[in-house]
Amino acid sequence: MDYFRKVLGAPQDVQTTSGAETIERLCERVSSSTLLDDRRDAVRALKALSKKFRLEVGTQAMDILLNVLEQDRGDSEIIGYTLDTLYHVMSNEPTDEGTYQYWSNMAGTDLGGQFTEIFIKHAENVHLLLTFLEEYDFHVRWPTVKLLTVLLTNRQKELQEIILVVPMGVSRLMDLLSDSREIIRNDALLLLNQLTKGHANIQKIVAFDNAFERIIDIVRDEGATDGGIVVEDCLLLLQNLLRNNASNQNFFKEGSYIQKLKPFFHLDDDPHSKQAGWSAQKVTNMHLLLQLVRTLVSPNNPQNQTVACQKVMNQCGLLQDLCSILMASGVPADVLTETINTVSEVIRGSQINQEYFASVLAPSTPPRPAIVVLLMSMVNEKQPFVLRCAVLYCFQSFLYKNEVGQSQIIQTLLPTAADAHSITAGQLLCGGLFSSDPLSNWFAAVALLHAIVENSTQKEQLLRVQLATSLGSPPVSLLQQCCNMLSQGGKLQTRIGLLMILCGWLADCPIAVSHFLSNTANVPYLISQVSASEGDEHEAIVQGLCAFLLGICMLYNDDTSEAFTKTALKQIIQNRIGLESFTDKLTQVAQNENYTRAAKKPHLYHKHPSEIVFDYEFTRLFKSLENEVLKAVSGTGSSINGRKGGGPSTEQYKHLLKDQEDQLILLRQRVEELQNHTIDADRSIVELRSQVQQLKDQNALLKAQKGSHSSPPLPQPAVSNFSAEEVESLRREVEILKLQLQETNNQLLNSNLDGDENKENNPDSAAVLQASLARQQGELKNKDEEIINLQLELEKVNILLKQKSSEPTDSVGPDTTSEAETRLQATEEKLHSVTEEKQSLQERLKKSNEENLKLANTIRVMEDEKLAAEEEKKTLKEDLETLRKEQDDLLVLLADQDTKIDKYKTKLKELGQEVEDDDDDDDDLGDDNEDDLDAD
Repeated sequence: MDYFRKVLGAPQDVQTTSGAETIERLCERVSSSTLLDDRRDAVRALKALSKKFRLEVGTQAMDILLNVLEQDRGDSEIIGYTLDTLYHVMSNEPTDEGTYQYWSNMAGTDLGGQFTEIFIKHAENVHLLLTFLEEYDFHVRWPTVKLLTVLLTNRQKELQEIILVVPMGVSRLMDLLSDSREIIRNDALLLLNQLTKGHANIQKIVAFDNAFERIIDIVRDEGATDGGIVVEDCLLLLQNLLRNNASNQNFFKEGSYIQKLKPFFHLDDDPHSKQAGWSAQKVTNMHLLLQLVRTLVSPNNPQNQTVACQKVMNQCGLLQDLCSILMASGVPADVLTETINTVSEVIRGSQINQEYFASVLAPSTPPRPAIVVLLMSMVNEKQPFVLRCAVLYCFQSFLYKNEVGQSQIIQTLLPTAADAHSITAGQLLCGGLFSSDPLSNWFAAVALLHAIVENSTQKEQLLRVQLATSLGSPPVSLLQQCCNMLSQGGKLQTRIGLLMILCGWLADCPIAVSHFLSNTANVPYLISQVSASEGDEHEAIVQGLCAFLLGICMLYNDDTSEAFTKTALKQIIQNRIGLESFTDKLTQVAQNENYTRAAKKPHLYHKHPSEIVFDYEFTRLFKSLENEVLKAVSGTGSSINGRKGGGPSTEQYKHLLKDQEDQLILLRQRVEELQNHTIDADRSIVELRSQVQQLKDQNALLKAQKGSHSSPPLPQPAVSNFSAEEVESLRREVEILKLQLQETNNQLLNSNLDGDENKENNPDSAAVLQASLARQQGELKNKDEEIINLQLELEKVNILLKQKSSEPTDSVGPDTTSEAETRLQATEEKLHSVTEEKQSLQERLKKSNEENLKLANTIRVMEDEKLAAEEEKKTLKEDLETLRKEQDDLLVLLADQDTKIDKYKTKLKELGQEVEDDDDDDDDLGDDNEDDLDAD
């Protein structure tokens, strides 16, 4: 006891000592009493004391209470008292004013967390609590839910892992949502909120246990956004299940649950309800509902997942409802801000959604486009800061990957498209860019930057914009007016906004660079800013951006300006500024904390106007060109004149994919040609064999002539002519065959090399190579046989010639000798060609064997993976069967238990005892009978 007081720091006053002695007597009574009523009364007294004397009850009664849960689980009343006592011990929240002084003394001590560690140290305790959830008795189920919730609150990660491995553990918790008693259902929502935080596997199990359907039904039954705190808990649980969980998001979309959210966004058109305003709970519920939609279309999600959800939201009319809230009157400012952010992410990168948003009109007289109305709020310095940030994010999302939208915005700036009787987006942006409010300057500059980002056509169109500065003065181009305003100084946000739009405007646009350099005052201003001494952090940012703008002027310079050619700018930077100083100023931009914060994500999540410095798209531009600028200035990089030197653009990736598709088509055609050439080679070999057979026949005829040498030779012009023609034809066929075999070999090698890269996409390549290997082996064997036969024929012809040379000259005619020599020469040439062909086939066979070995290794690896997958499947089936058997056993046990309970009730009724279905729990009994217990 003293040890726990020393470790946990409990107060040791007289009252605590008296309470500890009472608790000690009660613990002894619980552990030693043989009557259930005595144990029940003692546990009820411990429950009453556990609120005030948590340390004493926790240290002395923890093990005893656990034994009660094990031994007396048949009595729901004592189980309920025990669970309530454990809940009070492990809860860190004061329950009444009477314990304030005690809690003040215990400040800084995590008693609940320490007792929770003791409790969950044995996982069987958590298993026991989960079994109590199967009890329908209110006095057991409700305290169990509360105890599990406080355990998860104190030690979330540890308890999540324990519940995850319990068979049907999560499903038992999900069944609580179907409880007809609202207090249990509502507390189950709190329990599931704690259970699903930050655990993807549990989130998936809960989602696939029909959680979405149940939660949405509860939200609908509770009044949707007009509901109370229960709706808030439901929406928080949905967010836990969907945030950063692509599997659950896909299941939510495929289950048509997005369509079921649509009715919740419908605003009541009743004027009386509008006059009543929005309650604080309704505002909270609408906030959570909008954040739920943003979770599904967040830019951080996989792109295909976001695009699919955006498409569904358009088709089901959810986007239309959001735009209606956007244009409705009486909507609170914070709800309107969150709605604008939600619409921004629903339309971001979706062409069809962007087109719909462009067609939305505000209910004004005359009707104005929603974009114009939003921009009016953005450049109005009287509007809330967070609302202006949301409007800028919406405008950026509208222009993201939307060349049509960019063109529409720039057209409103051109004089041919200007309408004097209406306010356009271009007029609002120019007004904000040159107003006296620095924040409006920054917002308008960034908005214009997004209207021309990665769009060279609109950058050139923007050069045509002319501004009337004053009456009687000639108009000034927008580019020059930005430069003039920049040279006049001003607030930090004004200068940074102007520098960002100038950098984005001149990047990858040599014409804009030429216009900028045509004013001889621009470059000296940049040089003076970069070469100035270092000031505070804000001035360092301006100097770094000026250095970046100067580098862009050099990088995309087409040398049309004689005064500031690329070489001249390089010499100016090296002589006037210095490479080291220029590099330091430029690299300081990316090292700034504001730059790092802006580069994380496109959404503007600033809380104060002073945090507004950089834009997300500008950070991407800076990152892609920083190294190229440094290379160009130092002379180590190549000039790119109007082309970005960074990574490959989207168009380059498209061309690369197209080239790969073309290569795949050529590969398939090559395989077909290879098969055709192989067939032709087989035919040539067959023809060659027939020609060899003809030579054999001619050789046999020579032998016959030798046998009849005594008689005059018979005239054989046909045979003689046939042999000469056949020899010549044979030579041509051999040459053709050699060329075909060489071409086939090259194509096989190319096909093998391409096949290594495309084995996954071309599963037939292995079969083709194996068939080719078999054909090559057969051809090699045939060539060996042909070589042996030709050698034999050569020896026979030599013997024949020797015999003829030893005979008298008049016995054999000169024609016969000439024919024999011709045949001998033809046979030798044939032997030589076939030998070379054999060597070629051997080389092909060697290469094919190497390829076959690679294929065999690949097949072996695939077979191993297949076996592993089959083993895993077998294991999963066994686990499933085990779970089914356990479930069947549980059902049998439940049925037996119900039968026994019915029998016991029948016997009690026969004995004259009154049996009630539900026993009411009176928590105040402990307080009422406390004096009686002390008297005992």
